Amino acid sequence: MADAAGRLTKLAEEVLGAPLPVRIRAWDRSESGPPGAPTLVIRHRRALRRLLFKPGELGLARAWVAGEIDIEGDLYEALDLLAGLIWERGTAPAKPRRAAALRALARPEVLSAAREMLALAGAPMPPTPPAEEARFRRGPLHTLRRDKEAISHHYDVGNDFYALVLGPSMVYSCAYWGTAGDSAASLEDAQRDKLDLICRKLGLQEGQRLLDVGCGWGSMVLHAAREYGVRAVGITLSEEQAAYARKRIADAGLADRIEIRVQDYREIKDEPFDAISSIGMAEHVGRALYAEYARALHALLKPGGRLLNHQIARRPLDDEEAYQVDQFIDRYVFPDGELAPVGRTVGQLEEAGFEVRDVEAIREHYALTLRAWVANLERHWDEAARLTSAGRARVWRLYMAASALSFERNRIGVNQVLAVRTPESGASGLSLRARAWSG
Repeated sequence: MADAAGRLTKLAEEVLGAPLPVRIRAWDRSESGPPGAPTLVIRHRRALRRLLFKPGELGLARAWVAGEIDIEGDLYEALDLLAGLIWERGTAPAKPRRAAALRALARPEVLSAAREMLALAGAPMPPTPPAEEARFRRGPLHTLRRDKEAISHHYDVGNDFYALVLGPSMVYSCAYWGTAGDSAASLEDAQRDKLDLICRKLGLQEGQRLLDVGCGWGSMVLHAAREYGVRAVGITLSEEQAAYARKRIADAGLADRIEIRVQDYREIKDEPFDAISSIGMAEHVGRALYAEYARALHALLKPGGRLLNHQIARRPLDDEEAYQVDQFIDRYVFPDGELAPVGRTVGQLEEAGFEVRDVEAIREHYALTLRAWVANLERHWDEAARLTSAGRARVWRLYMAASALSFERNRIGVNQVLAVRTPESGASGLSLRARAWSG
């Protein structure tokens, strides 16, 4: 078993058809690869068995979560170097990918590499997936019960854990940074500025009624009630979030102005509202139900009411039917979550009856936000692992760092779409000056 790292490097380069851009350190302490590059540390042969039974991203993710592989050096640099070899290879449609994989398996050098991998991996039994993986999801996609289970998997991992990652704002969506980026303001300032920007886009005024769909830990409704004098309803499917938000609201003396419910948007019956904010929630709706989501929010608004839909978007595909959810994200981060191109989102809001008045792309802001969250997690690593599990902390570190790079490289984006339920008179209620809220 001598020089496992050298054998793995050769094997990887034969399969990938390209030089491996990172170093490898194996469980036998052997090393191989370019000097000075980030190091992929393979702590246990079990990681190879995971790759044999689930080649590609899911096998690597399971080994990462289990602590069987790690990165030494700059995590962002390592992920950036590996992206073109691992994640971006998975952006092609499923059938061509399978055909390419079958062609690759027929190559003698790849068959030889597979035999080498088997010899290195040891016992052939497939390892059990880490406990942090979402499994055994029941029923059709996006039923009320299944959506609640998916939300619970992501959000009910401990409010104290999220407080370490998010900081005092307890806002789990893209912040809005100054022109100088992360040097211009703190994360807390940038999150406050984002909430205030949304309030201004919605044109909130004292006495109005606001609905916040996917209210998280209550930060949006607290800001809107405290700074703009609205009455607010926040809804979430997470019991832990609701309990935390209610305590914050009581502590702020705003319990008479804000109501927090554990409720699905499809269950709301006490419309109408003057304004609706949906911040980082629509990604959970799903393609099949997005038209229903848009119609439901339209019906909940008064004529002239405004919707601010803040949503992550992916790049469009030549064949939209070939879109597949990222396996790591689906199993470990946001079960059943789906991303759509911004054009599709705008189109479906318009089809539901909305007049779309503004779209602001703020993807660079999300990269800065994610890097700040990763820094918070790394700063409090031992406590974060104690509050949840080491595996869960590793999930969050990987997904936030990889997502930061995806926003920076324009693989995904995030947009604030301002839409109005414009009445038959055509009076939108917005200023003639575009983006009057920005000043």
